[in-house]
Amino acid sequence: MTSESTASTTPAAGARPPSGGRPRFGWPVYAWGLWDWGSAAFNAVITTFVFSVYITSDSFGPDADTNLGWALAGAGLLVALFAPITGQRADRSGRRGFWLAVNTMLVVAVSAALFLVEPSEEYLWLGLVLLASGNIFFEFASVNYNAMLNEISTASTIGRVSGLGWGLGYIGGIVLLLVVYFGLISPDVGLFGITSENGMDVRVTMLVCAVWTLVFSLPVLITLRDDKAQRTPRGPRVGIVASYRHLFAMVGDLWRTDRNTVRFLLASAVFRDGLAGVFTFGGVLAAGTFGFSAGGVIIFGVAANVVAGLATIGFGVLDDRIGPKRVIVFSLVCMIGAGLAVFALNAGGSTIFWTFGLLLAVFVGPAQSASRTFLARLIPEGHEGQVFGLYATTGRAVSFLAPAAWSISIAVGAAVTGVTDNDDAQYWGILGILLVLLVGLLLLLPVRSGVREDSALVQPS
Repeated sequence: MTSESTASTTPAAGARPPSGGRPRFGWPVYAWGLWDWGSAAFNAVITTFVFSVYITSDSFGPDADTNLGWALAGAGLLVALFAPITGQRADRSGRRGFWLAVNTMLVVAVSAALFLVEPSEEYLWLGLVLLASGNIFFEFASVNYNAMLNEISTASTIGRVSGLGWGLGYIGGIVLLLVVYFGLISPDVGLFGITSENGMDVRVTMLVCAVWTLVFSLPVLITLRDDKAQRTPRGPRVGIVASYRHLFAMVGDLWRTDRNTVRFLLASAVFRDGLAGVFTFGGVLAAGTFGFSAGGVIIFGVAANVVAGLATIGFGVLDDRIGPKRVIVFSLVCMIGAGLAVFALNAGGSTIFWTFGLLLAVFVGPAQSASRTFLARLIPEGHEGQVFGLYATTGRAVSFLAPAAWSISIAVGAAVTGVTDNDDAQYWGILGILLVLLVGLLLLLPVRSGVREDSALVQPS
């Protein structure tokens, strides 16, 4: 632990003292992890696999896919602008549990409201606005959820706790996807006699997602409620402008006194975008270059998410033993190696993609989870929400890197190989994703890891 990583911003006034009575690994941890399992209904099933596909179908008009991109871009901009100050205000009020509950219930409400989106052009913007709003509430909830990590873990268990939550998120999303796909979407007549007429199979799936999120969020909302008896005032309420002034002052203070944390925020933003790119373009690569059918892509996606979930839970133990930086570095190096194998051996067909694609999936979750614990160890007590808000903002700020690198690499590949159709050079796109991962890795290497002396993870003697 270096002096630079420990002598940083002082905790907020009235910050909660470290609780020596926190369980090392008990029900509060599992209750917290179940939120990830439940919230995957929106993050994975609605946003990634089901509703985004539904809203871009022919029923919603020729420009639906373009408008989806604009709607989600707008949501991302609002998250980038407001995530840090929503986290900051939760820190100041000491009501992280309350704001987690509010934003989670808004996600549930939005999920249920998606049932109203019928397959017609006149419902396009209702669906897009609801989807964008759900993404905003989901990200705000995630900020408060991540900020709770230090409250339910210690320096010796934080890796396992984070890995459990992240792993449950992967697995929970796939379990629900399988339930709704085989129970409602795939059959001509699904459960309760539901068919695809008027989009009813997808619309009922939205109600299932709402119930799923609600049920599996209740444990953490009930178990980790804000304790008014132990909470001390964190200062008067301030307006939006004053919140931004406080945010900019905090960022400036970080830059002057704790550049190590700033460097990590930058490095993690880059490699996390590369990690997202692996899953974003993995299915595209499987279908376009390796000849997977639509069903084959789904099967591979299920396998990849299960592998990622189990690996993330397992690597949480390594996080606690060898530290998050080593886990991230090892994961990124292995992913770059596996990605190069996919590129070099692309002529080998589906066997190559199954082998090295799943190997890539093994390391995505551990790197994401360890990134969260790396930052959690660097945060002064009382500032968790604000810093995790910055974590969300920096991630959004560079979210163009992987898509841009993917497209540029394909264009370069087409020029190098002399093909006239860019689809024939699609496998070159993996080099763009790997470049983003490599840049993030190089930015991470000089960053020092450790637990701050004023972190909530430090237990009293």
